[in-house]
Amino acid sequence: MSHEPVNIIRITNEVTEKPIENLLYVVWVQEEIKGIEIDGTFHGNMASAILFLNAKHYWKILKEDNTPSPGYILSMKPAVLNNPMLSKLQINELQLFNSKEIPKINLTPGIAKRTQAILEMIDELVGSHLNHKEEAIISLLNTFFVYCDGQCNIKSVITEQNSKNAIVYRFKKLVDKHLAECHEVSEYAKMLNISPKYLTECVREVLNFTPKGIIAEQLLMRSRYKLKFTDQSIKEISYDLGFSSPDYFTYFFKHQTGMSPSTLRKS
Repeated sequence: MSHEPVNIIRITNEVTEKPIENLLYVVWVQEEIKGIEIDGTFHGNMASAILFLNAKHYWKILKEDNTPSPGYILSMKPAVLNNPMLSKLQINELQLFNSKEIPKINLTPGIAKRTQAILEMIDELVGSHLNHKEEAIISLLNTFFVYCDGQCNIKSVITEQNSKNAIVYRFKKLVDKHLAECHEVSEYAKMLNISPKYLTECVREVLNFTPKGIIAEQLLMRSRYKLKFTDQSIKEISYDLGFSSPDYFTYFFKHQTGMSPSTLRKS
């Protein structure tokens, strides 16, 4: 990393250690990593999370070899948070970078996509020579922190062993594996040996979202991909994703997006 006020790198190495002292770090992880070691303590099985690490912590991230980048590391000088655009945000009021505990924000799929887009734009700007890029980066940071402030769950800390977090983690893995066969919350609750009501409670508490919403979002993401980037017919896509009929798939897609699958494919 360079000594710019704000910098960003992708997590690409099997082991990524804290590169520079006296900086604040935001670790954004979407795909699962082996874990992160912080001040000698290892925290494994981490995905869909943002960590805030102050300058005092020593850390290193471990990912599986020969796997795609699971996320980003954003670094900034502490003075950046004194910028008038950032100084009044909850990110400062909660002292997320000053806490003895390590705050961990759990990402819903929708917020993960939005924050990823912001980080990708910061990544593009940092490497550019555009006029006013510093102002643009601060503006994007402001938007990123607003999402963290208002739409992510900041109740948990990385040091706690939370059984509800574990249930949500397992639920999301099961959705990824069984989405084409299982669309009902009750089916996943049965796999987890808990009631649908308790699964809903866990997901709401950890992600401020619903299990049904996560299933629908994953179905939409896969639907959009197949419609835009494959030659499969709408009928083939509907059966591949586990819908009972093409008509029901079209109803679901239009209800969620406001447009039909054929309209999206033509756009």
